[in-house]
Amino acid sequence: MNADLIIIGAGPGGYETALKAAGQGKSVILFNGGRLGGTCLNEGCIPTKCLCRDAELISQFKNGSEFGIDDFSFSVDFNKIIARKKEVTDTLRQGVESLLNRAKVTVVNTTASFKDAKTVIADGEEYTAENIIIATGSVSKSLPIPGHDLECVMDSSRILEIEYIPASLTIIGGGVIGMEFASIFSQLGSKVTVIEFMKQILPPFDSDIAKRLKQTLSKKGINIITGAAAKEIRQNEFYEIEVVYDVKGKEEIVTSSDLLMAVGRTPNIKGLNLEAAGVNYSAKGIPVDDFMQTNVPGIYAIGDVNARMMLAHVATFQGDRALNVINRQPDKINFGIVPSAVFTVPECGMAGKTEEQCKSENIEIKIGTSFFRANGKALAMGEPEGLCKLIFRKDNEQLIGAHIMGLEAADLAQQCADLMNRETTLPELKEIIFGHPTVSEVILNAAHSVKS
Repeated sequence: MNADLIIIGAGPGGYETALKAAGQGKSVILFNGGRLGGTCLNEGCIPTKCLCRDAELISQFKNGSEFGIDDFSFSVDFNKIIARKKEVTDTLRQGVESLLNRAKVTVVNTTASFKDAKTVIADGEEYTAENIIIATGSVSKSLPIPGHDLECVMDSSRILEIEYIPASLTIIGGGVIGMEFASIFSQLGSKVTVIEFMKQILPPFDSDIAKRLKQTLSKKGINIITGAAAKEIRQNEFYEIEVVYDVKGKEEIVTSSDLLMAVGRTPNIKGLNLEAAGVNYSAKGIPVDDFMQTNVPGIYAIGDVNARMMLAHVATFQGDRALNVINRQPDKINFGIVPSAVFTVPECGMAGKTEEQCKSENIEIKIGTSFFRANGKALAMGEPEGLCKLIFRKDNEQLIGAHIMGLEAADLAQQCADLMNRETTLPELKEIIFGHPTVSEVILNAAHSVKS
């Protein structure tokens, strides 16, 4: 079977690129080796955010007395929480399937491997196209320590299928995945311990935000141990899970009923037979240039599989870039400005450069900060904990970084990304009218705090 475009992988990068290509009149074959929507829809972003919302509501219910709600009691039905999560993901998956059907995208529900640079094989059938996009995403990583392969060790996919609230939960890894699950299960009632190898949680985030989040979550009862190296996982005679770790040269043990391994993700290249197509790759993924092209003309790699930036929305726009290159259509997509967020309670959001990155790149900067405790909307919502940190170049005063922890932080980071894409300067930002009372006023206040 021949088509204009073959896409291997049906996550956000794959299926959205397929829809756009079909909308341009191209014949498209999309190989779906799992469930439509990929990791993001089925085992990542969406189901996790369902649980984050449950955790947020439970947190608010626990603090009902602060809002004058007395003698209020509630119980948590975890079966209903899981059922709601499934309903949301099923609805979205069915929507994706419907869109692909209407767009007349040929969906082949199996995995595909290369025969040569223009041909892939699936279930004994051959499919050819002049252009092929690899969008196979990533899979959970695991630390190669004794006990990492025990049945009791869950990854981020398995914990989303859990049918009970753990009495206690140890999480190895304090990145985005680990901290979101720490926040979720802590609010659900689990006793949570996080073991992070680095000196701070959320390594990609600005250190001021990471430190403040650690303080806030610690106050909520989460035990966060940084600078700690997990050495061994084992089960004792009571079937409890013990994690042996080193911290400051001393061996310690934490015991819990359940364990989550959340040490990141690795590109999914298994079974692609990239050698047959001559595509360069390594354990770190498939290297591509800024046009998402591999070393083989006509073969592209987008999303987690190229490991440039493992975010669903980045995969989507990398797909746009690849499609634009195929169409010989230039674009102005700026992959240097990408908003990202961690949906803990409270949220964290960021866009642009961190203060640490600016120092390493010898960029002279100005910094402005503001606190949510001075924001009327945040106080009215009972959410006074938070920080907004803006970074401007010193030479032209252009906004180049935004780092936020607090109410609506993910949306505020997006607002700052919009400003950065328009190359907004400090004087220009100060002249933008912000609505009152809104949480977004923390951005304006941070701008006004910058010292000239």
